[in-house]
Amino acid sequence: MLSFRTTGYNGYAVKYSPFFDSRIACAASANFGLVGNGRLYILALTPQGIVAEKWYDTQDSLFDVAFSESNSNQLAVASGDGSIKLYDATLNDFPVQQWREHTREVFSLSWNLVDKNTFASSSWDGNIKIWNPMAPTSLRTIYIGSCTYSVAFQPSSPTVLSAVSSDGFMRVFDLRAPEPSAEIAKTRVSPGEVLTQDWNKYRPSVLATAGVDRTIRIWDLKMPGQVQTQLAGHEYAVRRVAWSPHWQDVLLSGSYDMSVRVWSDGSADGGVGGMAAPTGAGKMMGVMDRHTEFVAGVDWCLFGGEGWAASTGWDETVWVWDVGGTIGSR
Repeated sequence: MLSFRTTGYNGYAVKYSPFFDSRIACAASANFGLVGNGRLYILALTPQGIVAEKWYDTQDSLFDVAFSESNSNQLAVASGDGSIKLYDATLNDFPVQQWREHTREVFSLSWNLVDKNTFASSSWDGNIKIWNPMAPTSLRTIYIGSCTYSVAFQPSSPTVLSAVSSDGFMRVFDLRAPEPSAEIAKTRVSPGEVLTQDWNKYRPSVLATAGVDRTIRIWDLKMPGQVQTQLAGHEYAVRRVAWSPHWQDVLLSGSYDMSVRVWSDGSADGGVGGMAAPTGAGKMMGVMDRHTEFVAGVDWCLFGGEGWAASTGWDETVWVWDVGGTIGSR
């Protein structure tokens, strides 16, 4: 287990590079993101531990980060002043591109894994925007109307994306549909605010959602409105969920209870046709409890031995650890 201190900056998001197994980015904010500067760290995993290759300071808090899928050196960050900045790790000091269209905090970014020249952002202003890193303005705006905490492209589609928001709904959009909204599905997934979501990497219609009610819910768009599995155990709000790129039934969750938890949705134990097992069949498989403050970011490594992950939180720490060691042999 490796760690890195983001001294003076509280972690909000951590992401592995899709090109290099030894590169991680962390978006962090001073003063817990309430007021003050932000800092983007580009970290390298070395035989001597985790070292900072480079960092960029910003005038406002940073809440999310996304690596470009088309340029191995570029990554975008979401800022509290409503801006999105694109940095190039080969250059110093200033972003290579910057957009200022959102009117409130940008809280989530998602790079398109199929059409690798586009990415999406969501904001507290209730809008989703679609961007091309080479274009000076957004390509499209989708109006949600409620504070939108997370947007995510479906991993195997260039046009389908989902969003979760403060009104308790998950919405799914297809960008091939005409303006204004392109909404193809809308489901209430929680009685309270929904803070996070992620698409399953192996089952294209399956998503996980979670938020302030502490419960992770698994949904299948083939059966809209019907919960497939509920995973309970966190003591406070769930801030981030992430499906494994290696195991189709496993996901991570980071919570304000200062823990990262490993779950199975039960689909490997009696699911039919690759679907999740009946509600209640999921289980918690392990807990990583090294954080001493809110956990805000988790991500999986795509490369090497299956099961390596990273997490970050308000304790000014990035941890890199082996999920397989936490849950035992799969």
